[in-house]
Amino acid sequence: MALDSTRPTSDQSRPNSLRNATCENVRLVEVPMEISHEDFLMFIDRALDGMLRIVEELGEERANMRPDLPGANSPYAILTHCIGVCDYWIGTLLGKRESFRDRDAEFRASGTVVELRERVGELKANLLADIKQVQGEKPLESAPNSMYNPLRSTDFGDWTEGTALIHAYEELAQHHGQMELTRDVLIGN
Repeated sequence: MALDSTRPTSDQSRPNSLRNATCENVRLVEVPMEISHEDFLMFIDRALDGMLRIVEELGEERANMRPDLPGANSPYAILTHCIGVCDYWIGTLLGKRESFRDRDAEFRASGTVVELRERVGELKANLLADIKQVQGEKPLESAPNSMYNPLRSTDFGDWTEGTALIHAYEELAQHHGQMELTRDVLIGN
């Protein structure tokens, strides 16, 4: 293979401002990341709607069944937990809505598909108002309850409104996948 002698050397191909750049003398400019409320809620809604669809497809009997696996939860309980996650992390911490949460009871919950559909609808109706004033880099006014804080045993610093939003989505995405697997086990796939 022949070398192209007309091609500039790596230093010559850089713009003048970067020719002598090294890690030590380049200043990085942090640009805030932004995401619209609508874009964020589109993915929250997709996860909630996907989980609700699974509960509806399974019907009340199967939706309230736990697979015969250690530590498994019913699809009904998983979605109830996700409603609790959103009510707390988005509604209480960001939207300043009062909510009572019994996390342990979320995993024992059972009921009708109609009840869950209503609760998901109410939650979705509240979420846009909850996040209207969110500023991603702004510290939370109060620290998350240590019982719900997934980073309690780490050296993670202070929570911001943005990290609270990302955590809520993290929970929904994780549990949506869990529910898909749970559904497959319950229907025998």
